[in-house]
Amino acid sequence: MTTYPLHTRDADTTRDAATARTVTSTRDGADSLNRSALQMESVVLTYPDGEGRVTAVDDVSLSVERGRSLAVTGPSGSGKSSLLAVAATLTTPDSGQVWLNTPDTRVDLARVDRRRAAELRRSEIGIVFQQANLIESLTAREQLEAMAWLGGRPSRSARADVRRRADHLLDVVGLGHAAERSVGALSGGQRQRVAVARALMGQPSLLLADEPTSALDSESGAAVMDLLIGTAREEGVALMLITHDAGIADRADARIHLVDGAVV
Repeated sequence: MTTYPLHTRDADTTRDAATARTVTSTRDGADSLNRSALQMESVVLTYPDGEGRVTAVDDVSLSVERGRSLAVTGPSGSGKSSLLAVAATLTTPDSGQVWLNTPDTRVDLARVDRRRAAELRRSEIGIVFQQANLIESLTAREQLEAMAWLGGRPSRSARADVRRRADHLLDVVGLGHAAERSVGALSGGQRQRVAVARALMGQPSLLLADEPTSALDSESGAAVMDLLIGTAREEGVALMLITHDAGIADRADARIHLVDGAVV
């Protein structure tokens, strides 16, 4: 597979307009499997529109490596969120393949049933939405612990491990001191950081973020972006980020731009 052209940025150098546009090839399948967590190949997604159908994602191919970040930009209605929904197994594409490469297996997300998709979202795919979508009745720590209970309440011996993992992630996002606070006592930026920690609770291979800073002020938004990109690199997680903000997109390791569902 050959992906669409990506705008790439070396972490140690400033973007140069003359060299920013490159083409990423994944012809070496074994090497790609070792590096990439997400590979989309010729994905098409349409929705009913009266007597016809409208194309939301138009023949998109891309690859995101572990520890790297990809920003997806484009105007409203360009198909960004639809593309993320396909990667999140929330929507099944009309055609194409969506490979998720985990440490244990390789699975085509476009072919999994609803039960398997839910299992993958618990264990291998973390999602951060525009709003934190936290459970108001739970503390910050309990937000994370609840993720371990979705597949069935853990045994007593496992609960201590779950709590240690939750406290570790709250420390990572700078909220270790707030583990026992109700989410109602947290600021918007703090709530979104809890949402990031929650998305990482299952030790996913892929982290998806849909406009995660759109409801935050610039300072809180910058902190959340530092957290997302830094954690992806440190934890070896592939990050796909949807954003309207060119400044945020420039911070990612690579980017694609969608117009009418197609990469341009």
